[in-house]
Amino acid sequence: MRERDPVSWSVMVGGFAKAGDLDNCFTTFRELIRCSAQPDNYTLPFVLRVCRDRMNLLMGSIVHGVVLKSGLCLDQFVCAALVDMYAKCRVIDDARKLFDDMPNKDLVTWTVMIDGYAECGNAKESLVLFDWMRDDGLVPDKITMVTVVNACAKLGAMQKARLIYDYICKMKFSLNVILGTAMIDMYAKCGSVDLAREVFDGMREKNVITWSVMIAAYGYHGQGKKALDLFPMMSSCGIMPNGITFVSLLYACSHAGLVDEGLELFNIMWDKYGVRPDVKHCTCMVDLLGRAGRLDEALKLIENMTVEKDDGLWSALLAACRIHKHVELAEWAAKSLLEIQPQNPGHYVLLSNIYANAGRWEDMAKIRNLMTKRNLKKIPGWTWIEVDNKIHQFSVGDKSHPLSKEIHGLLKSLIEKLELAGYVPDTNFVLHDVDEEVKVGMLYTHSEKLAISFGIIATPEGTPIRITKNLRVCGDCHTFIKFVSAITKRMIIVRDANRFHHFNEGACSCGDYW
Repeated sequence: MRERDPVSWSVMVGGFAKAGDLDNCFTTFRELIRCSAQPDNYTLPFVLRVCRDRMNLLMGSIVHGVVLKSGLCLDQFVCAALVDMYAKCRVIDDARKLFDDMPNKDLVTWTVMIDGYAECGNAKESLVLFDWMRDDGLVPDKITMVTVVNACAKLGAMQKARLIYDYICKMKFSLNVILGTAMIDMYAKCGSVDLAREVFDGMREKNVITWSVMIAAYGYHGQGKKALDLFPMMSSCGIMPNGITFVSLLYACSHAGLVDEGLELFNIMWDKYGVRPDVKHCTCMVDLLGRAGRLDEALKLIENMTVEKDDGLWSALLAACRIHKHVELAEWAAKSLLEIQPQNPGHYVLLSNIYANAGRWEDMAKIRNLMTKRNLKKIPGWTWIEVDNKIHQFSVGDKSHPLSKEIHGLLKSLIEKLELAGYVPDTNFVLHDVDEEVKVGMLYTHSEKLAISFGIIATPEGTPIRITKNLRVCGDCHTFIKFVSAITKRMIIVRDANRFHHFNEGACSCGDYW
């Protein structure tokens, strides 16, 4: 073409983006700018979506500069694309500033911002925005509701989950495959696998993802047998399993100690179903064998792998070494892990904890010093509890809550009752070289203990207490909660970073296999 107008450029940029040819999309956009052509509100959103999909913040910032020069900073389509790009690139504060400055926000923009907060780990703000959106007079569609349901799943807030479900029923949204599957995931991650199963059974249409999500739900609730029971049912409905299905099945076997069943599934997935094992399946197998103490077999599996090893695989091996106190193998796994992810503080913390458990305080100190040199900080532990549709958050030793005095008072009297019933604090979970008395004091103010104490104060007697923790619950807190469930006659449901624990009458659903 001798002459190219803005429409011609837009068609080329948008065409490459739609075709998935991201390199040519960028190249054509650069050529457009060099030719002094004026990008419009059709071209710019396409380029910004490419930046989003590649999580290319640098390019996204450059395109933002072009937006400002083009005078399109208040255009609704362009602004929505900018908010989406910054949110997906996890620069959530910049996304929020743009969002707040928009004079008119449509449903798409609200949905993008709600999803952005959930993806960045602030699902609480997602749900706040959802309420504001409705107060602003906007009626959500199914896409918005899927986003909100996913945010609620991340937060694990059961009361909010029930309100969202009631709203979906009120608005007469049909539970299609996407929304229904999201609802299954939400209820399961809010602690009720039974409600998840009700939604699952009530869905007219289910795809392979729906079945896989339900299998996974049973898995992280420790109900491995029920997860395996779904597999033949799925096949009888004519749904062929895929890689995600087998990840869910192997995960369920791992968390229920079903080693033989897991090995059988791993062996037939390629031969019978044509699903080639990838690194995620191998990671599940390392976790399965490692938890069961079969570290030699886990190591042999790693050595014979033909797929590229990733951080998840080495993390599974390192976690197994922590359980079985295998320090030498832990060092080898940690070395491989730190080569892949040198900036992840969790890996350093896990290795230092293994050293501490083995009484190797000098080695632990070296790891902690290395973290300091690399400016890495341990991820702080938080525990959330939902009471009266409000989220209350606690950290270790927290005294910021308005009822802090009552919470600590109840916790003190509770511990006294527990000790009379046979509870002995396990100071091995305080990984510092300090006096025993100091260790006990540290244990007594763990965030999950504070959240449960608040739950006892703030909820009716006999009702379940549900808490969510961002890290793995420690062994002492696990024992503590078992005693509390027996003494208070309360069911306590704990969701940690790995799985769910249902405590009732002094026992846990995990059978102490976690």
